[in-house]
Amino acid sequence: MVRHGGAFALSRRGDLDEDDVRVRPGRGSRPRTRRRPAHEGAADAFVIAVDRGRYTCVLTGGDDADLQVTAMKARELVRGSVVVGDRVSLAGDASGDPGTLARIVRVAPRTSVLRRSADDTDPVERVIVANAQQLGIVTALADPPPRPRLIDRFLVAAYDAGLDPLLILTKADLADPDELLAAYTPLGIRYLVSGRPLTEAVTGELRALLADRISVLVGHSGVGKSTLVNALVPDAGRAVGTVSPVTGRGRHTSSSVVALRLRGGGWIIDTPGLRSFGLGHISADRVAAAFPDLAEALAHCRPGCAHLSEDCGLDAWVSEHDSSGALAVRLDSLRRLLRSREGRDDGY
Repeated sequence: MVRHGGAFALSRRGDLDEDDVRVRPGRGSRPRTRRRPAHEGAADAFVIAVDRGRYTCVLTGGDDADLQVTAMKARELVRGSVVVGDRVSLAGDASGDPGTLARIVRVAPRTSVLRRSADDTDPVERVIVANAQQLGIVTALADPPPRPRLIDRFLVAAYDAGLDPLLILTKADLADPDELLAAYTPLGIRYLVSGRPLTEAVTGELRALLADRISVLVGHSGVGKSTLVNALVPDAGRAVGTVSPVTGRGRHTSSSVVALRLRGGGWIIDTPGLRSFGLGHISADRVAAAFPDLAEALAHCRPGCAHLSEDCGLDAWVSEHDSSGALAVRLDSLRRLLRSREGRDDGY
């Protein structure tokens, strides 16, 4: 009904408009806004550790540079990831005093992201480290024996993330490095060979390779990664483990990712020992592109070649150009990775 001059009359459907209906304001009817606080006075910081929703950050500017601050993510960043290596802005109490907690209100755009997946058939990526520039692949020459397939996985991840690879071979007192180096030096990868005891000369050489850069160390458990970190950063206190004489596997000693400042400049980011490194988030074409020694051979393949069929052009090219057998080994490694993406091979 509508009211006319004190009388009520029936109205046809469709005659009513919003002026005829009284709408009671509901709770929380104030217009929403997407504008977020500017936090103009937020302090710049670098994330060096993550532990159950708490982020240890180092202030990077002003008189308080190097001050460690514990922080949590602000509400507007709840769905965004924050990892070691991120450059962030802190608001709130950034004094670093015991019991205080700052808020991460901004995460700067990342220049690089090192990722892995749970396995080769899982496309969900997991960010390990942000803003790194170099990937140090630590491999023991014995005890445990080297795993070239795992090295190849690390190289794929490095090339895909835009990181410079650095091959670090340990325990040269137990085995000769020449055979392993022969497979990778043709790629132009920088390398360092160390034995035990770790000498000051070798430590100095490694320090020079890492200077003024953000470098991530990865490697199989028991390869001596923590020993290297403790030599580079004496107060790091990273636990050093042993290799089981039964299984030949190393024991996980570092359980978290942590960034440590190097004397003279640069950062080294230590990661837990890895027995696997999934590449499910990287497309097959990008996996193949991470084998630069096979680049010319890949150019001879037909368009759309999956490099797994009998008519793949890689076989003929490798057969013609492989005098030492090294290219055949690399081709086998590539195909293992590609088959593993399809769940047909373990890739190792």
